[in-house]
Amino acid sequence: MKPLEGLLVLDLSQFLAGPAASLRLADLGARVIKIERPHTGDLCRQLYISNLELDGDSTLFHSINRNKESFAADLKNSADREVVAGLVRKADVLIQNFRPGVIDKLGFDYESVRRMNPRIVYGEITGYGKEGPWRDKPGQDLLLQSLTGLAWLNGNDGQPPVPFGLAVVDLFAGACLVEGVLACLVRRGVTGMGGKVEVTLIEAILDFQFEVLTTYLNDGGQLPVRSAVNNAHAYLAAPYGIYPTADGYIAIAMNPVTRLGELLGCPALLAYSDSRSPFEKRDEIKRILMNHLKTAATAHWLGILEPAGAWCSDVLTWPRLFEHEGFRALDMVQEVMRGKDVSLRTTRCPIRIDGEIYKSPLGAPRLGEHTAPIMEEFALRPDQEKAREPSL
Repeated sequence: MKPLEGLLVLDLSQFLAGPAASLRLADLGARVIKIERPHTGDLCRQLYISNLELDGDSTLFHSINRNKESFAADLKNSADREVVAGLVRKADVLIQNFRPGVIDKLGFDYESVRRMNPRIVYGEITGYGKEGPWRDKPGQDLLLQSLTGLAWLNGNDGQPPVPFGLAVVDLFAGACLVEGVLACLVRRGVTGMGGKVEVTLIEAILDFQFEVLTTYLNDGGQLPVRSAVNNAHAYLAAPYGIYPTADGYIAIAMNPVTRLGELLGCPALLAYSDSRSPFEKRDEIKRILMNHLKTAATAHWLGILEPAGAWCSDVLTWPRLFEHEGFRALDMVQEVMRGKDVSLRTTRCPIRIDGEIYKSPLGAPRLGEHTAPIMEEFALRPDQEKAREPSL
């Protein structure tokens, strides 16, 4: 039995952060009903990170909305709102990521929902919160990476800011929301009352940088200086970085510089024996190491460093990673199905509980696929008069 089995989650969110949170709850056993607008659905259905499409939807949508049900409802229509309110009364968790003020007009703000269901745990993600001059800025991942200084940690000194090649803001904010929702569910188990969990993209990605921001706040406001040579962490000393070899690359983490010099047969490194050199002469040391490592293949260096316990790694491409026995031992890939004919290979839930790996064969739903059976299951009956009323 998965730990969240028996919990009902209504997911009114779209794009990445909210759906990423509900995906993890689904992975852990919760039943997730995705509320989508008729005809168009979650805009992520047409948000492509490549030109790859599957059964009319982007692979991004498929990957982040697997193991969910789709219920089509127009929240601007009073009859549909009443139907969704019926689901709210049955739900344990509601997640939404509308712009500030929009959800209030639709009647599903926290106070309205709490009156419908005092036990509900209400999860809300916004870009910048409800106050301050950034309140109405678009909450988009690249913009948040840029605004919070994150991009200045990547790339080498002298290069322009370099963003992450992933939607790190959205995904970390989704993880933060899951933490808050689970904490609130635990509290509900004690008090019987629900609560409101609020996460903003900006606060999440600032917390993501807590290590380096704490250094900045306690170091007289000294900005980090990226290494000009193979930068991998703006604050860490030599030899930390990824280095080219004769046939590929090797990653070297925190290791005593003189110890590396002994192991690698690089006498020039032996001169940097005091504790301050790896910081003060970081780039100088890394240039020496870079030129030395180019003289032999990656496997040669790994064969010396790994038996000695030095922190190092090969730098794999995805094809090489997937072929490696270490990756296959993880059983990290699963196949999910939409109906009988549409399949997708994707990653599984990374959490194990009591040694159990959690997989599910259920792929992302087609728009409104489960509307009729959910209406019947929960005895939801739309008001025909209101159904004919114009939308808001």
